[in-house]
Amino acid sequence: MRRLGTGIGWRPEIADAVERMPGIDWVEAVSENLCPGHLPESLLRLRERGVTVVPHGVSLGLGGAERPDAGRLAALADRAEALGSPLVTEHIAFVRAGGALTASPHLEAGHLLPVPRTRDALDVLCENVRIAQEALPVPLAVENIAALVAWPDEELTEGQFLYELADRTGVRLLIDVANLHTNHVNIGADPAEALGELPLEAIAYVHVAGGFERDGVWHDSHAHPVPRPVLDILTDLASRVAPPGVLLERDENFPGAGELEAEVEAIRDAVARGRAQSAGPADRDASVARAASPEADAANVADVADHAVRQRLGLAQAALLSALVAGAPAPEGFDRVRLGVQARALAGKRADVVAKVAPELPVILGPAYRPAFLAYARGCPMGAGYRRDALDFAERLLSAETGPAAEDAGVRRELREWWLERSGPVPRSRRPGVRWARATRRVLLRR
Repeated sequence: MRRLGTGIGWRPEIADAVERMPGIDWVEAVSENLCPGHLPESLLRLRERGVTVVPHGVSLGLGGAERPDAGRLAALADRAEALGSPLVTEHIAFVRAGGALTASPHLEAGHLLPVPRTRDALDVLCENVRIAQEALPVPLAVENIAALVAWPDEELTEGQFLYELADRTGVRLLIDVANLHTNHVNIGADPAEALGELPLEAIAYVHVAGGFERDGVWHDSHAHPVPRPVLDILTDLASRVAPPGVLLERDENFPGAGELEAEVEAIRDAVARGRAQSAGPADRDASVARAASPEADAANVADVADHAVRQRLGLAQAALLSALVAGAPAPEGFDRVRLGVQARALAGKRADVVAKVAPELPVILGPAYRPAFLAYARGCPMGAGYRRDALDFAERLLSAETGPAAEDAGVRRELREWWLERSGPVPRSRRPGVRWARATRRVLLRR
């Protein structure tokens, strides 16, 4: 695997600081936020200086029951080629469920959700990864995610699951040590055990990020400083293998350039401590992982996930997502309290992302934006992405008989103009007076 060195996640808000930061060998950019024909000038300047840029996808849903969408794969391939990237990365997660496979409404999570570590899910994931590998012009690496909830009756540990995935597909692994810490706090997974079971030779690079703990739940926020336990896991990993690359992720609440540089330096120090502790060849851990999962050879015969396997997984994922975003009952075996925490986190993230996608809405609605959006989200699951979600939210407000648009004529006028600019005809009001006026207008026009 090509050595990447030390990097940082490129975001528009810190683009200037990243360009000036010393010792940055590479950056990672969210693939969905890039347009190949109109790449940000900052990224182009970094490329001209020889800084490697890796596109990092967040919406492919390789762990979902459906096969990967060809259009999303083509978009990821286009970005890799436009940036001259040596690899692309995605997540071991599902982000949508329902639809034709399960004869149920299509739902979008707007977030990365955990895949059950079962044989069915592994078969589907392996086939989806192979489909992606065939469609991409460069190698693929996939990332372990953070989880607030755990699936019941799992058959493999996280390390075994990742080992078999890499063994069966040859895919590279992007190991997020912050997510290992999150899973340790939230679901009791042992980071050292997971590292001991990994195929270390498959690691493409490592993510490091911060978060916060509230009421015994760790939130992988990417908006807080990297805590010591996460750096300790990085040191443990570096004591087992020299990671080809290590990258700091920060997505919100950006600090000054000096603080970012200090975090990058702390990451370098953690890796150096681990390398100093290295006691022998890294492949000692790979042999442990092989012994820890004797079923791997038998699993290799399952090259294709049949329709029944995909349908079983799809029904399970649709049931979980319906509980999280559509108010359905919690599926059997899940912790209802944790599902509530996850549901509130999804709604909050949805409100935050819509505010970024449509920044005019918080300006128009002011302090009423967030409570109005959360009330909307409780009854309206997202079905077609954040831009459509913003339009649906505005339409719902314009059609409602109560709420900020109904109670303030100025807000209603601005919201209506915003909606018209982006969506066409005015949404039909449910108010009797407006209906009467519309009917009268139709009669007069016919005359």
